[in-house]
Amino acid sequence: MTTNWTILHEKVMHHLDAIYADVPLDMPIGKLATQLIETIGIKNEEDIVMPGPYVNYWDEEDIIMITYGDSVIQEGETPLTTLYNFLNKYCNTTINNVHILPFFPYSSDDGFSVIDYSSVNESLGSWEEVSRIAKDYGLMADLVINHCSARSAWFENFIKGEGTGHDFFFTASPDDDLSMVTRPRVSPLLRETQTAHGTRYVWCTFSHDQVDFDFRNPQVLTAFIEIIRLYIDKGSKIFRLDAVAFLWKIVGTTCINLIQTHEVIRLIRTLIEHIDPTIMLITETNIPNRENLTYFGNANEAHAIYNFSLPPLLVNTLVTGNCRYLKSWIMSMPPAQNGTTYFNFIASHDGIGLRPAEGLLDEEEISELVHTMQNFGGKVSWRASAHGQQKPYEINITLFDALQGTVKGPDKWQIERFICAHAIMLAMEGIPGIYIHSMLGTSNDYEKVANTGQNRSINRKRWSLPELEALLDSPYSQHHKVLTRMSQLIRIRKTQDAFHPNATQYTLQMGDQIFGFWRQSLDRKQSVFCISNISDEEQSILLTDINLVGTDNWLELISREVISDVNAFMTLQPYQTVWISNQDSE
Repeated sequence: MTTNWTILHEKVMHHLDAIYADVPLDMPIGKLATQLIETIGIKNEEDIVMPGPYVNYWDEEDIIMITYGDSVIQEGETPLTTLYNFLNKYCNTTINNVHILPFFPYSSDDGFSVIDYSSVNESLGSWEEVSRIAKDYGLMADLVINHCSARSAWFENFIKGEGTGHDFFFTASPDDDLSMVTRPRVSPLLRETQTAHGTRYVWCTFSHDQVDFDFRNPQVLTAFIEIIRLYIDKGSKIFRLDAVAFLWKIVGTTCINLIQTHEVIRLIRTLIEHIDPTIMLITETNIPNRENLTYFGNANEAHAIYNFSLPPLLVNTLVTGNCRYLKSWIMSMPPAQNGTTYFNFIASHDGIGLRPAEGLLDEEEISELVHTMQNFGGKVSWRASAHGQQKPYEINITLFDALQGTVKGPDKWQIERFICAHAIMLAMEGIPGIYIHSMLGTSNDYEKVANTGQNRSINRKRWSLPELEALLDSPYSQHHKVLTRMSQLIRIRKTQDAFHPNATQYTLQMGDQIFGFWRQSLDRKQSVFCISNISDEEQSILLTDINLVGTDNWLELISREVISDVNAFMTLQPYQTVWISNQDSE
């Protein structure tokens, strides 16, 4: 008789055979499979949940807020407590999931250089506060899986040559041919390190304080399965696999998107879904669009992928007043299979990545975008190209300031343009992720850039809660206006069946100044036409051009205006969005 344990064990062995095909192991694959299954928390047949294929464990009500644990602070209170109180006061009708960016002890990169994966940074609070947030909101946690801090106990043991971690890190020789390695930074790839066993050259994809793991050692994999189990026990329901595209290295290759990397993700998914199929994996792969799509696998890899091409294309659309690139891209996006979805975002703790725009925007268009953002106070981070040239890697700027004008300069439409960007993103196929500073309409933080010397700090303001509350209570502040309008849009979105992350989406052809698409609910009962004027001039549309069925009753969901004549023209103000529906799900 074939048991669920046998089925799972064979599946895990299949993954391991693919991962370690070219790596000699000091234990049988079957024993390693058992070790990993037990580490994730499956001790016997009764612990196993058999997942169903192509199941969507999300719907139109799911919104993820992205925030640091200390984005909002209050004297005399742990930041995680302040965050919890802030969410309850300002976001309890809009946000149901929270991505708390790395909340562990760290040495650099605002949390992404983790010193200790098993504890909470004392300056933020404790596991108790993390679990309290997780109880009331779905918790998304970072699995910083490619690298850790050079100040971690694991790396200290690597230097000493003994103890856990002494063999956890990837090394190479300066004489190796590393010319093909894809780099997201301009710092030297190898870090010269003196160890008990002599000089070693440690691989550092991002910085010399972020030392890369060597997943050829299965004990590294086991250690991360232990970490995943801990985070699940503390309430995590979504895992963001940070920088996962760089996980597996083979000297002489690009060391990005290797087949072993994909197989490790599939293995992690297999282990997790057999204890709780509702837990999601989201891959953070800031790479060109075609490569990014491969992380869906065959609905057996990531549940969701970051839609990295959306931020540069949408910002470009709104500052140029022309949607042809955005329209071309969205038409080419394959619908996500059931059981997978897109994670849509247009602002995050990082900047506006430009690599995902490669092949979608030409170099002249990218250059104009970079120049416009610099005129709006933005900074540029650079990477080294294959030929050693410096190319713009990302633009560092708050989204609110990125949309303060057009290529012609700043204008009076900043808030309208900003809301338009979110109205487009909220209506698209996929789950929306909204950065806390987008909910708050935060401007560039030049003071923090000066203090840290880091360009990314421009978009990582730390608000004092009393100061923020005073601004949010003032009806004339940009912060009040933005939060009010963002909250309204989110509440409407959450009640429309046609905005299910996997509902049908078709692009409309309405010229270069009007961007539109049609969503249809899974049961085909509700249609919503999402139409935005992405220019700084009035635009008129003829409703017959979008084929509103005359026998249906049509309502514009945002203004609540009833559309009585489906043959009429509709005038859209600069940056106005309409959601025209035949059925209001509210």
